[in-house]
Order: sequence, then C-alpha cells, then structure tokens
Amino acid sequence: MIPRYTRPEMGRIWELENKYSKWLQVEIAVCEAWAELGEIPRQALQKIKKKAAFDVKRIDEIEATVKHDVIAFLTSVAEHVGEEARFIHKGLTSSDILDTALSLQMKEAADIIIKDIKNLREVLKQQAFKYKDVPCIGRSHGVHAEPMTFGLKFALWYEDMGRCLERMKQAKKTVSVGKLSGAVGTFSNIPPSVEEKVLKRLGLRPEPVATQVVQRDRHAEYLQALALTAAAVEKIAVEIRHLQRTEVLEAEEPFTKGQKGSSAMPHKRNPVGCENLSGLSRVVRANALASLENIALWHERDISHSSVERVIIPDSTILVDYMLQRLKGIIGGLHVYPERMKKNMELSYGLYNSQQVMLALVDKGLSREDAYAVVQKNAMQSWRRKKPFKSLLLKDKTVRKYLNKNEIEKLFDLSYYLRNVDYIFKRVFRA
Repeated sequence: MIPRYTRPEMGRIWELENKYSKWLQVEIAVCEAWAELGEIPRQALQKIKKKAAFDVKRIDEIEATVKHDVIAFLTSVAEHVGEEARFIHKGLTSSDILDTALSLQMKEAADIIIKDIKNLREVLKQQAFKYKDVPCIGRSHGVHAEPMTFGLKFALWYEDMGRCLERMKQAKKTVSVGKLSGAVGTFSNIPPSVEEKVLKRLGLRPEPVATQVVQRDRHAEYLQALALTAAAVEKIAVEIRHLQRTEVLEAEEPFTKGQKGSSAMPHKRNPVGCENLSGLSRVVRANALASLENIALWHERDISHSSVERVIIPDSTILVDYMLQRLKGIIGGLHVYPERMKKNMELSYGLYNSQQVMLALVDKGLSREDAYAVVQKNAMQSWRRKKPFKSLLLKDKTVRKYLNKNEIEKLFDLSYYLRNVDYIFKRVFRA
C-alpha cells in the first residue's frame, strides 16, 4: 500500500545504492581536500575520481567475512580504483563517513517532508475558505458546546501544520552537521582544515565538539519533529473518524468506485484511511522514543545507537511522507454534509445558547450563581422533556423578570457566535 502514496524519492534516499553513493561522495571530497593541501598527488586524485565505484553485492560478500560495513565498502571501492585507493579514507574513522553521509540523507528526506507539509497546508487552506461560513456545532468532551463553522477546523489544522513546518525546518538545520575529526574527535590524524573544506562543499556545518560521532540529540530532535508531525496528522484523522460515525455523519473520507468496506456487510463505508493514519502515528512516536534512548552512549562512542537508527530514521521519514500524502488526498476529497450539521445542531434543543442567557441575566443584575442556577434548571428540563430550551425560558417567571421576549429571541441568534470568524481567518492566513 505505501508505494501508492509515497514518492519514490523518499524510498531511494534509504536504498543501499544511495547510502554508499553518499559515503563515496564524502570520501572523494576528503581526498580533494587532502590534495589541496598537497598530501595526495593530483594525479592520484584524478584516478580516484575517475575510477571510484562500488558494487552492492560485492560489499555484502565482503561484509559477510569482515563483519564491518565500512571496511567492506572501502575494499569494494579499492577493487575499482587500484593502487591509488591507499589514499582513500586517509586520517578518518568509520563514523566520520557514516555520520556525515547520514546527515546528507536526513537533509534530503527533510526536504521531501517539508514539501509534503506545504502541499497539505494548501489543501487545508482551500477547504478552510470553502467552508468558512458553514455553521456546525462545536463539541467539548464529545458533547454539544457552542456553534462554530466547519472552516475553522481546517484553519486550525492549517495552523497546526505551520508549526510542524517550522519544527521540520529547524530539525533539518540541526542535523545538517558532519564530523571528520577522527577516532575521538581530536583531529589526531586529520587537520581541521580538511573538515572545514569538505563540509563546506557538502553543505554541512562542523560539529563544534565531536566524539567519534555526531551527537545523537540532533537525531532525536529530528525524530521528535517527525513524531509531532505524525501526531498532528492523527489529530486530524481522529476528528474525521468521529465526524464519520453514523450518529454524526457530518463528514466522510472519500469512498472510491469499486471500494468495499466490509467482507460481511455491503453497506459499510469505513474511515479506513484515517484509522490507518492513527495507527502509523503510533509507530512514528515509538521511533521518536527510541531516538531519545540513543543519546547516551558509552564514553566517546559505542554502537548501541547504530542498529536502532538503521530502522527508525528510514522508517519514520518514509511513514511520515506516506501519511502526509495520504491525508492530503483524504482532505482534498472529503465529503462534507452541511445539512447534517444543521440537523445535528438542532439535536440539543438550542441548549448551546445557555451561556448567552446566563450572561444576559448577569448583565441585568442577577448574581452569576443565581443566573447559572436558573439557566441550568431550564436546560436540564429541556433535555429531559425534549423541549426547546427557548420555549422553557419564555415561560420561566424568574427569567422573564429580567428578560423580555425580544431579548430572549436575540440571544438565540446564530450569527452572534460566528461574528469573529473573519477576524480569526485574517489572523491565521495573514500572509
């Protein structure tokens, strides 16, 4: 299912071919920097750049014996380069290549996620303005609260995704670092100038103080940004799932021609897309927790983080890419039922005006406690007897002592609740 929604670019970032290509890119850049310092003959550099290559299957064969992926990679490259391969990996430790190349991959993945978020926000913005003035009931605890508009839901999600966008941009910046400072980060066999030259070419910044590795709080921040994006996706998905319940049915995710909802019940139209997104969000959040566990390593480095990252970073970026793409399709094709929204508002007999009535009584001189009591008494009767709230207020002697019929009628004006929607939209979509 995932390939239908995920752009091929994201998967390719994490394929072995691309990973080794990044390793080779870093290795060659280091050779170039050494050559500029006169430490590698120019002629050797040209041969390295011309011949340098690798074979994925061959790397696997070698690794099966040496049990070390970077050594296997370097051996494969050496088989292509020949004698000049002795200059490759000069002064470096494995993590210099691994971490610097991983940063390049994470940057590429971040660019795709950032694009996904921007595309989703465009669809959310379109739907926000489309339904800006469509009234619906707002709910708290799943119970009718006060009226709002359906467009405000999309405006809220647009704003949520704006924060996700900023976090993802910051996370990209945080992981855009490399290190080429040797076994424990002291530049023992490689000068800082080589690191500076190489990382500048690669579009990365140096890790100011490194051990054998780039520090893993950077990667954890990246995974937290992905997890918060996944959580925002789930927030939207859960709302659509609730709105699609038969008893509510104010909105419904797309149901395409030929689609079937149940093997047993032909009538079923289930929010399977949103349920799928809710489930995947749990995976991304769990991965973020694993990234926090990777921060504390023994001394200047152990490899307890390595096996974890090989799973959680590719999986999380691929999943979030998929989730954002799928949600965009759901939002863009969402079935919306304004008439049902109107009917649902009527289910609570006008009780959503209770605060308005209470405040009006307070303005007329009644204490807040007494006003609350008299309004609540009528509200409970309205609910139990299934009578319009307004009709009971019109018959209540205490209420009529303070409010006449026209004043009560005005308190039930729907437009009162929606008068600041334009203001909210201007604040959200100010650009």
